[in-house]
Amino acid sequence: MKGVMRFGKKGKLSPRYIGPYKVIRRIGQVVYELELPQRLSTVHPVFHVSMLRKCVGDPSRITLTEDIQVTRDLTYEEVPIGILDRQVRKLRN
Repeated sequence: MKGVMRFGKKGKLSPRYIGPYKVIRRIGQVVYELELPQRLSTVHPVFHVSMLRKCVGDPSRITLTEDIQVTRDLTYEEVPIGILDRQVRKLRN
């Protein structure tokens, strides 16, 4: 879908969900309106239920909005934190 901001579609290690945010109201059977902070005012606050996930108490699964710097054109820059592992392959020659 063109023009829709998706967190996690750009790379394998980028966050898929941000939040948690409070549900303001249920619009339809599968559509919810969320209370988004002022930093995300460019994002439409109505989401389909397939784009939402129930908030669990594990803080390692929650990505804060301060960690993601969203620009005016609804993109963000991925910055690697560190290299976790490396592999050295020995070739035949």
